[in-house]
Amino acid sequence: MPSPERNDLSLPVIALLKGVIYRDGDEDLWQRTLALQASIRDYVAVMGLELVLDEAEGFAWLRTREAAEGEEALPRLMIRRQLSYLPSLLLALLRKKLAEADGSGEGQRLILSRDEIVDMVRVFLPSGANEARLSDQVMAAASKVEELGFIRRLKNQDRLFEVRRIIVAFVDAQWLAEFDARLESYRGFASEGEDEE
Repeated sequence: MPSPERNDLSLPVIALLKGVIYRDGDEDLWQRTLALQASIRDYVAVMGLELVLDEAEGFAWLRTREAAEGEEALPRLMIRRQLSYLPSLLLALLRKKLAEADGSGEGQRLILSRDEIVDMVRVFLPSGANEARLSDQVMAAASKVEELGFIRRLKNQDRLFEVRRIIVAFVDAQWLAEFDARLESYRGFASEGEDEE
């Protein structure tokens, strides 16, 4: 018969293996994760994973632990996904927008409308593109970003999106420091698209 602690540990570990745990998504699961974080760390370390828990922002997730010097690297358990141009661009722009909102002290939540998201990305796409097609492409990229958990649609307001704060953990300060260079390459990509038309 499994011990009660093992049963308590199973739920957060399984949830973490599936994705991110948010405090505002399931308060009970979040509290259980906080209470058992030392046990969770020990348990997932066996699989070459580490628990990343940001209590202030209210999210927890697993990432592959880097092998220490002289230690054999384990095969990757967590899948890395290569994003295409539009979702990558959208992630960069959303992270920059969140940094601007944090800097201005506008509050904890960043809510953007569908139109604001399309306008934000439009600058980096070939001009003269069909407006309806452009909007569809941007929203397809937004759906991919939503699927990855970086944004979510507000309940009963399908045209409004909240930027999830976990984006800060994935698009970090070093990545932001290279942001201008990335945007220049994105602008170059857009220009190439114009030349081809």
